[in-house]
Amino acid sequence: MIIPADGGLLVHCLVLGELMTNCYVLAEPDRPAACWVVDPGLSPGPLLDYLRRNGLAAQRILLTHCHADHIAGVRAVKQAFPHAVLTAPSRELGFLSDPVRNMSLPFGFPITAPEADQIVAPGEELALGSLVWRSLDTAGHTPGGLSYYCAAAGAVLTGDALFAGSIGRTNIPGACESKLLKNIRDNLLTLPDATRVLPGHGPVTSIGQERLTNPFLQ
Repeated sequence: MIIPADGGLLVHCLVLGELMTNCYVLAEPDRPAACWVVDPGLSPGPLLDYLRRNGLAAQRILLTHCHADHIAGVRAVKQAFPHAVLTAPSRELGFLSDPVRNMSLPFGFPITAPEADQIVAPGEELALGSLVWRSLDTAGHTPGGLSYYCAAAGAVLTGDALFAGSIGRTNIPGACESKLLKNIRDNLLTLPDATRVLPGHGPVTSIGQERLTNPFLQ
């Protein structure tokens, strides 16, 4: 699925695996071959096929959080693109190598991923060419989950913090509903209403739409 681009951003979304994780491929129009891959999930074959078919090279693998359905494809992407910078939230490094903490062992398919090449804390910035993405603290679904906001593109990657009409699960180990709701209100709902929300599952929405209609935020 191609998502209409604003501010010089190209976005392609692939829905991966049985848990239907949204994996995003981000690029600039004038440098489309140098892309970021966000949250490569289970069954990454279609993602790798898409990258190869379109002559794309992953420069960065960006993780919003480190649950299994968002990291399961990391190893395959890293093998295909060894120079891609694996970038993970600073407070979830132990999840990558621990099938219990990344929630894969409880589901019967233990998954590990390589160690991160770069760690990111809330408030730090990453550059995709001329596009600057700022990390936002949206922990609560996981202990260190991050969203990534690009003002120039009017878009935010929310992982499993905020969905269309819903929020991330908090009835799992390491989750905290009050923390998640506070972070959503403080760090996401303060963004412009027109900001496109690119969630970890489900359809694209907007900050304004979720402010008005999301039942968890009323």
